[in-house]
Amino acid sequence: MNKIIVLFLIMLLGCTEMSAQWKPVGDRIQTQWAANVDVDNVLPEYPRPIMERKEWMNLNGLWDYAVVPLGNSFPLTYDGQILVPFAIESSLSGVGKRLDYDSALWYQRLFEIPSGWKGKRILLHFGAVDWKTDVWVNGIKVGTHTGGFTPFSFDVTAALHRGSNRVTVKVLDPTDRGYQPRGKQSFNPHGIWYTPVSGIWQTVWLEPVSQQFISSIRVMPDIDRNLLTFDVSTNTPQEVDRLEAVISTGGEQVAFGAALPGVPIEVAMPVDVQLWSPDHPFLYDVEISLYAHGRLVDCVKSYAAMRKYSTRRDADGIMRLQLNNHDLFQFGPLDQGWWPDGLYTAPTDEAMAYDLRKTKDFGFNMIRKHVKVEPARWYTYCDRLGIIVWQDMPNGDRSPEWQSTQYFDGRDVTRTAESEANYRREWKDIIDCLYSYPCIGVWVPFNEAWGQFKTTEIVAWTKQYDPSRLVNPASGGNHYACGDLLDLHNYPAPKLYLYDAQRPTVLGEYGGIGLAVEGHTWETKRNWGYVQFKNSKEATAEYVKYARQLLNLSKHGFSAAVYTQTTDVEVEINGLMTYDRKVVKLDETEIREINEKIVHSLDKKQ
Repeated sequence: MNKIIVLFLIMLLGCTEMSAQWKPVGDRIQTQWAANVDVDNVLPEYPRPIMERKEWMNLNGLWDYAVVPLGNSFPLTYDGQILVPFAIESSLSGVGKRLDYDSALWYQRLFEIPSGWKGKRILLHFGAVDWKTDVWVNGIKVGTHTGGFTPFSFDVTAALHRGSNRVTVKVLDPTDRGYQPRGKQSFNPHGIWYTPVSGIWQTVWLEPVSQQFISSIRVMPDIDRNLLTFDVSTNTPQEVDRLEAVISTGGEQVAFGAALPGVPIEVAMPVDVQLWSPDHPFLYDVEISLYAHGRLVDCVKSYAAMRKYSTRRDADGIMRLQLNNHDLFQFGPLDQGWWPDGLYTAPTDEAMAYDLRKTKDFGFNMIRKHVKVEPARWYTYCDRLGIIVWQDMPNGDRSPEWQSTQYFDGRDVTRTAESEANYRREWKDIIDCLYSYPCIGVWVPFNEAWGQFKTTEIVAWTKQYDPSRLVNPASGGNHYACGDLLDLHNYPAPKLYLYDAQRPTVLGEYGGIGLAVEGHTWETKRNWGYVQFKNSKEATAEYVKYARQLLNLSKHGFSAAVYTQTTDVEVEINGLMTYDRKVVKLDETEIREINEKIVHSLDKKQ
């Protein structure tokens, strides 16, 4: 017994020493939440609320890391420790190093499987890793994944053994020297291009499941037929007896459905069904159960909403966006989701939720998620708060010429077969992982011609793959007569310079009012905005001026608008808040007052 106690104390001391060795690096600004990062309990919240099981193990924390030249095998030694899930370039990683395109980033850590998981299959989940990932468990390769923005998992059961197990991860990330979707990452950060984000940047976790288990759920609401449909996939459909869906609210069951494997579960909703909207973000609790060989073998908790995204022509002949068969002016900020301390990764769950709560406080009802895909919990917060999301595809590869003020008549780019196949695969993966979130209202496959190619074909596929959402073909150009929206960009003030009588015309970006707040900037120099002011009063007045112009233009054709932007990002100082989130730069009361007038401007135009 004494030996066990001594061993425990040695292990505890070792953990304490490792924790003490970690600290944020660099001298950049930080958010208030950076001080709350707990090395021994990093982002402890369940990472996938839309499909939740009771048991799981968080593998975030300190891992060994090494950066080695391409072509080398497993590292013989490691460079030190890195805090997962923060990118190696970030301050919160404790490393703060740039990963070159000709190097590989390696990770490793030990873990043990709880004894209570005996007889279960074990899934190893990664929220997101940028960009190409190879994974080994105990020296056995368990899988490969490409894509920097989507979750993936491997069944590692066969590679495990008793006691300590070792997971090893290899990551390649060419950033802007590759063809892959990368968003705004650049080896040469400047202007609207930011610091690279390489490696693991979302939660890594283990999950025990039964031999037969639910692998995915696709939720399809139909308010016109008062029907809620679940397309449930399992790992072994041939061994499944049936699937059941229980819909409840406040702990009381309100609807039920069941189906055989491979058949969608159709649930008739109650006559007094409650619809989801920004003013009433009602979510039903959902429990999906799987029966095999005469017994219950898996059960996941989820949620769903009854809502509908569509378009229609109003009494004045203007095509409008609709939610639940009612005109709704959708208005929100361009939200890039960058953090000065964590880059792509918010330091804490509270920090991530803060941006969304402030968006609601500002009076917005929508967010355009700009060339980035967030962790699953971010979308759940949008669902709960009532925020419609326009989801961009992160850009990558080469771009054609950009024509923003006319329909495109130039020459499109031709991607390599490998690049095109990769784009299509990653775009499908993004739609798949986000499909069931009620908040997703619009898919945006291209932005300002970045990586734009075969627009009509990509848009047609997107619409066919998910007919329940609207498709914005190319935010800001190049414009084609396809999809559901015509999206204009104009800085700084709103301007209606093109109009489509067959589709809603929207202002996908405007604003960019710059205000540098001393002590809260990424750099002391190079800071910029599309227009710049010296104090909050002046910047607020300019915002209100633009908003009033937008309100007037909504009467003449605009059906939605996106203001740039939620926060400052690096040297781009045109946020409503500073990059460190410590200062709301504009008068919040004035902003909310005019924003609420805009989002309700079409309420009576039915």
